[in-house]
Amino acid sequence: MRRSYKLRRWQWLLPLVGSAVFLCPLCLGQQALGQQDLGQQPGGSVTTPDAPQPAAGETKSFFARWADFYRQDWRPASPSTVSSSTPARRGLPSPLDSPPFPDSDWSYGGSPVIGEPDGNSYPLMTAINGAKSRTKLYGWIDPTLNFSTSSRSNAPEANDVYANRLEMNQIVLYAEQLPDSVQRDHVDWGYHLTALYGTDYRFTTGKGYWSGPWVNDHREYGFDPTLEYVDIYIPQVAQGMNVRVGRYISVPGIEAQLAPNNYIFSHSLLYAIDPFTDTGLIATVKLNDQWLVQVGITGGHDVALWTSDAKPSGTFCLSYTTKSVNDNFYACANGINDGKYAYNNLQQYDTTWYHKFSKTWHMATEAWYMYERDVPAVGGPIQPETGTNGAYCLPGEQRCTAPEYAVVNFLQKEFSAHDFLSFRSDFLDDKKGQRTGYATKYSENTIMWCHWIGSTVQLRPELRFERAWDVPAYDNGRKHNQLTAASDLIFHF
Repeated sequence: MRRSYKLRRWQWLLPLVGSAVFLCPLCLGQQALGQQDLGQQPGGSVTTPDAPQPAAGETKSFFARWADFYRQDWRPASPSTVSSSTPARRGLPSPLDSPPFPDSDWSYGGSPVIGEPDGNSYPLMTAINGAKSRTKLYGWIDPTLNFSTSSRSNAPEANDVYANRLEMNQIVLYAEQLPDSVQRDHVDWGYHLTALYGTDYRFTTGKGYWSGPWVNDHREYGFDPTLEYVDIYIPQVAQGMNVRVGRYISVPGIEAQLAPNNYIFSHSLLYAIDPFTDTGLIATVKLNDQWLVQVGITGGHDVALWTSDAKPSGTFCLSYTTKSVNDNFYACANGINDGKYAYNNLQQYDTTWYHKFSKTWHMATEAWYMYERDVPAVGGPIQPETGTNGAYCLPGEQRCTAPEYAVVNFLQKEFSAHDFLSFRSDFLDDKKGQRTGYATKYSENTIMWCHWIGSTVQLRPELRFERAWDVPAYDNGRKHNQLTAASDLIFHF
């Protein structure tokens, strides 16, 4: 008991230690800070301030340059006159402002936005080389705090699954080069690598990718190499084709596991139980400014190709955007094969609709249906795979089909370049309990305010209420209802 207490205490200190490590450049660089402030303009992603422009002949240390970036980001002068050499976007205009929203475009997975230039500048790369290289190192730290009416567990809520805790959800480092998809002259390429440490590793772990700490041991903290892929851009196909090969985020949906890519800190129930990553190949073809088609083949969901659970699985998606850019429809059939039971071998059919009401109001709605066949019955003679649940089959059945369906809606109101409000309503029916461990219907409602400091710090407090309607499913099966007050703080570097 004494050892357990000490371990818990160190886990509470971890967010503070991690924050200090990444905030230390701001302290070390204070004496070298100049008096010049540069303005910044909101860009098309969550971290797109203009790179600081040092005075001619000025020499500063790495930490001073790093600290300068934050100072200029948090205390900009009047609107910037710094010119940008970024080429013009090819395609329809972006419908949203980013910041404050996670992205400026109606999102689709499996590819960078074809026709969108990479004008992003990040604090770390600006300190390293003035943001002059195509390869970019960047990331964030994401400590979180939640207070809950549950005492043992917030599951199936994600990402703050551990009740009444201060913790480090994510420390993430990206190494990335985006292909140049604006030009139409030559084949180009890019790549992406992600290293993730924190409690959220459990939501990205794929069987066969250093999966033992979660699948076998259920450790609270761990590491996951979440994404590793190569992009090949071929401009001669239609209006451009991107081919992605490797491990990538499962394509459909509004949300993603990486913290800055989401409207709200906590995830919907819909997202908490659907596939997270796929390994394989997906081709994204921009037919014209309004139509996009994707075709892919993977080894299934959340498994490495070299595991026994991997099997050839198809992906097909179609995206349509209206000329006004006020509406987008994105439909996917993902991970399609024989549907027989294996580790997360989900047959997923997903549709997303984005709609912009006005300059400051928009919504995003998603619905999916998923199932697996021949899932072992709970309490039966056939043991489910390690790290998975059985299904509540009919009496006498040793295996059965386990379906589930869900729908979620996000409604957003933009107040400024630094603030927006989001309200989410979510419904899930885990009909056989195979995804959550309880055969019940769930509902969830969350309201969240996102505030940016510059374009490098996000604060996202939220209030969330959810209910399991048929059986108690919260606090490890003890309660029907759960209320949480929570927040994260994302510090981009």
